[in-house]
Amino acid sequence: MRAAVLREHGEPLEITDVDRPDPAPHGAVVAVDACGVCRSDWHAWQGHGEWVGDRATEGQILGHEPAGRVVAVGDHVDRVREGDRVAVPFNLGDGSCPQCLSGHGNVCEDGLALGFQQEAQGAFAEAVHVPRADYNAMPLPDGVSARDMAALGCRFMTAFHALTARGEVGGGDWVAVHGCGGVGLSTVHIADALGAQVVAVDIRDAALDLADDLGADAVVNAAGRDGRGVTGEVRSVTNGGAHVSVDALGVAETCRNSVFSLRRRGTHVQVGLTTDEERGEVSLPVERMAMMEADFRGARGMPPTRYDELLRLLESDAIEPGRLVRREVSLEAVPERLAAMTDYETTGVEVVTEFA
Repeated sequence: MRAAVLREHGEPLEITDVDRPDPAPHGAVVAVDACGVCRSDWHAWQGHGEWVGDRATEGQILGHEPAGRVVAVGDHVDRVREGDRVAVPFNLGDGSCPQCLSGHGNVCEDGLALGFQQEAQGAFAEAVHVPRADYNAMPLPDGVSARDMAALGCRFMTAFHALTARGEVGGGDWVAVHGCGGVGLSTVHIADALGAQVVAVDIRDAALDLADDLGADAVVNAAGRDGRGVTGEVRSVTNGGAHVSVDALGVAETCRNSVFSLRRRGTHVQVGLTTDEERGEVSLPVERMAMMEADFRGARGMPPTRYDELLRLLESDAIEPGRLVRREVSLEAVPERLAAMTDYETTGVEVVTEFA
């Protein structure tokens, strides 16, 4: 089968033939109909993450936002059947560790990251293997296309978990979103669906226009401005600061701006991953945070046991992930589209829909 394989960090992925996977006893094989192209793929391609032991190695098939149809199941799989339409999360749990059993499978003690580890080869390929399929495979609702589900991908799952479980956003709360790439725009869209008021921050007019279309109540263009000017405008728009502020990009500037955008007793949620410049560490105004009783929380994906909550929101038409899709591409185009992310030349979400 055809797949996009990492041969050297920062060099174009190789589109080549690889062996088609066979199902493990508790696994399933999914023929991929669509797979989102995510900034996390860019991080893996660049070789980021070694500072937390999370660096993708050469020989890795990237891609972690697939949707498709089950074509084979292992002998010990009970719930998933051949022919089922499913989506697959990037944070794969084993379903049996203390975290999984307590509803926090996104931080499984023995979990795998789809498309980032050799044991979980990714979905920029014609087919992908899903470990522990009964726990990890997510049924697609009727009427939801693989393309739209791939657009939902990790970005909507992460945004939903970040807002509801980590940020505890309520109706009427002000939510600030710093960085309007795929996950940032998803955060804007879901926050609006949850009844929050949203201010979106980015340096690109096109991204802010899309944020406005997806439900932002206000936008702030940070291009050429220092942090004081950006956060001052956010606090003015939100009448004293955001209840919840999300760094959806992961560079030092957006992380600090997010913290400085908070009101007293507000909550910062860190979603974006850092680059080689930060290497996982950002200096923060800890005394200000202590004096304001500000919370700093991380968010990673979403527990598989909460999929139904997001799917209900999807089925109610409160969210429309397909609205974020700005480009459908072939597998052959993936190297080029990852390179375009280096200089932030992409807007919205791009989805691979042609694999052969």
